[in-house]
This record gives sequence, C-alpha cells and structure tokens, in this order.
Amino acid sequence: MKKLILIIGILISQTIQAGNFEQFINYVNLLPLNERQAKIDSFMNANPILPYFEDDTAVFFIYQGTAVSLKIAGDFTNWSPSMPMTGINGTNFYYSSAHFEGDARLDYKFVINSNWILDPKNPFTCTGGFGPNSELRMPAYVVPPEISWYSNIPHGIIRDTSFYSSNLNNTRAVKIYLPPGYSVQKQYPVIVFHDGLEYVSLANTNNIFDYLIAHHEIEPVIGVFVPPVDRQNEYAGSKKDAFTAFIVNELIPVIDQKYATSKDPRKRATLGASDGGNIALYLGMKHPETFGKIGAQSSDVQTDISTTFQNSAKMNLEFYMDIGTYDIPVLIPMVNNFIQILQNKNYVYQFKQWHEGHSWGNWKGHLSLALRQFFPPETGLNEIIIPDKIRLYQNFPNPFKTITRINFTVPARSQVELTVYDASGKIIQTLCKGMLFTENNSISFTNPDHAGGVYFYSLRVDQYMLSKKMNICN
Repeated sequence: MKKLILIIGILISQTIQAGNFEQFINYVNLLPLNERQAKIDSFMNANPILPYFEDDTAVFFIYQGTAVSLKIAGDFTNWSPSMPMTGINGTNFYYSSAHFEGDARLDYKFVINSNWILDPKNPFTCTGGFGPNSELRMPAYVVPPEISWYSNIPHGIIRDTSFYSSNLNNTRAVKIYLPPGYSVQKQYPVIVFHDGLEYVSLANTNNIFDYLIAHHEIEPVIGVFVPPVDRQNEYAGSKKDAFTAFIVNELIPVIDQKYATSKDPRKRATLGASDGGNIALYLGMKHPETFGKIGAQSSDVQTDISTTFQNSAKMNLEFYMDIGTYDIPVLIPMVNNFIQILQNKNYVYQFKQWHEGHSWGNWKGHLSLALRQFFPPETGLNEIIIPDKIRLYQNFPNPFKTITRINFTVPARSQVELTVYDASGKIIQTLCKGMLFTENNSISFTNPDHAGGVYFYSLRVDQYMLSKKMNICN
C-alpha cells in the first residue's frame, strides 16, 4: 500500500506542476494523517501567492489556519457568506473551487469564524465604500494603466471648495479638477460626478484624467466631484427634484462663473454609479439643455426614468452605460431594459458588460471608456499631433519571459528617452536616454527577475510621448 501511495505521489507531484489541484488533494487524502501536514506545507511554500489558478478559468481559494467555520463571500455570492471551504483531516488546510471567465475581476473576503478578513495570501486588494476587499484577478485580466499615478506626465490640480444649496438647505464639500496647463483663455468641457469624493479617493479619477490627457486620448476637461448629503433621497427618492435644481440652478452657474467652461451641452456630462447613475439619468432627462452626455455605471434605473424615455420624443443626449455580470441581480434587467429603449429610440450610446461586480474596482477600471466617448481629443490646430516620423511599435515577442525587442522610429538627431515601468508607475529600467542619430532603432529589454504581469514602456521625444503595454510571463 505504501509503495502504491509513493507511486501515486510521484505522479501527482508531476501533475500538480502541470496544474491539477484536485489530483493533489486526492493524493493528500490518501496519505496517513500524520504525513498530510508536511505535504500541505510543501505546497504552500511552493505557492506563496494565492489563489491558485488552473486552465485560465479555474480558481482555488485556499486558507491555512485554525478555524471552526470557513466560508467565502464576494461579488459572485452577492456578498452572502454562502460559499463553503472544505478542510483536509489532519491539516489546517481549507480550500474551495470555482470557475470564472478568464478576464474576470471580482472582490471577495474570507469569513472565518464569523470574522470577515482579507485573503492572507493574496497581495491584491481593492478599496470600496466599506473598506478593502481581496481582489480576484483571473489570468486574462489586465490592470488598466490609466488608474495609476505616473511621475513622468503632467498632472492637473484639485481644488477644494464648498457649496450651500438653498434648494436642499445644506452645505457640502466639492472638489474641482483643473487639467494640466489650465488657461482662462480656453473653454473646457465639464463633467459632474455623483458620489464625487469617492470618484476621487476610490476610483482614482484624477489619475485617469492625467493619463488620458497626457496620451491625447481625451481633450482637457474640468471635473466637478459632488458628494451627496442625503444620498438615497437625493439620488433616488423624495429629494431628486431639489437635488436636480441644486446642480442645474446653483452649482453649474457658479462653476461657469469661476472657471473657463464651455456652455455647450454637448461639452457637458454627468456620471455616477449605482444610485448615482440613476440621478445622472434623471438630470439628463430633466435638463438635456444642460447635460448632453450621461454616464451610468451599474446603475439603478427607476421606473419614472425608463417610462419617460420610452414615451417621450428623442432628446439631444448620448449615453455610456455598463453593468457587471456579477452585479446586484435586480440592476441587470433594469439596465438591459433601458438599453433596449435607447436602441428603439435610436439614441447614441455605448453599452458594456464586464465580468465584474458592483464595486469601485469595476467602475474605475472602465471609466476611461466613458471619458473617451464623451471628450474625444481635439482635432483643431492647437492639438498636439504626434509627427509621422515618431513611431513606437509593439514589443516582440509579447508576452515574453526573458527577453524582448522594442522597435521605434524617430527623426535623426533626436533627444530620446525609452523607459520601462511596472503597473504602479515605478520606473524599473531606462533602456535609452540621449541623442540618437539614426531613424530606425531597436533595443532589447532583458527581464532578470521581474514578476509576471503587465508592464509599460514609454518613448519620449522632445515634448511628445508614446506608450505601449507589454506582458511578462511567469
């Protein structure tokens, strides 16, 4: 019997390296009780970062420790602690398996003896309205580069102010984002965010603005971040009309007076998530002469809004809407029904479904799509156009493990800097810096020991900068 278990152990050791977690579990269960913990400890030492993935879509959540009750709650359970973890007798090892789409990104927590904790072995977290959650990043998920802060691009400024509303009889703090190079000689588009302070602190919107503006993916824009005071009533209850009057008749006139804004509704947007999306839709419905572009992420869509759009003539509005496949269940049919109304009425809209949940990780990761739609880069004479002679090509091979090549073209006798960054924006290597006398150039990047994942490389030539993404294999 021991010889049979030894043979099985050798085979299982080979298959676990190739990726077969369930066979490993079966093997451990065949061992005598007093030998199981050592095998588990060996597995944990070999896999310091968890969860454990197989075949792109299979994930194994793992916890090692003493517990009476272990469950998992997350976007995929509608945050009910209903996903049990199985223990192996004779060990302090617990696991649970699931399958998700290869590009899914989901929030979760372990519920250990009724205590909600982060996954101790998962280095990735996502902060939400109730604190941080562990972040499940399936193998094909790519972290959006625009959510990070980069030291090598211009940054806008954020001003803090407060507004009193006679319509609501209250005062609230408001943040104003002014883009890099802000000038009173220009008229800037404006976007008003609901749950505005969270769009700064949790969605990194100022980073997103900076990145998209620096890479000429949107025109420079003024952001107005407005928090609620009585959220439920202001966004989806008895104070919707008073809040709408505050935004349109009190806030916007002051913004127009203090800052260099465009008054064209086609240059004005309002956007929010969940009930914040509901009030954004309501503002567009009530005041299309003020806001011509409406963004609603994982949105509540109340009946009065869908009924009005269904029964009224088409308004001068365009929309960005999205929903997560693991979102709050009641919201998904609301959004799908509203999208059908927009389609039937021939509205201009963009609608996306993501393999994510009802979370700030979802909303910040896809906010750039709405901004690119609403504020495409200028095409006038003042726009910075990358000259034809400056080209940055995709590295090859990509993905790669040890070495890749980056080709680029610049005018002869150009001052050039080619730099590699990690996903947090930290410079990990400068590949080239100085005067180049040739137009066509090729530089190799060797990966000594960087962890697998998404990296970026940027080519700076005078005032111009181009960036691309590359992937390092584990």
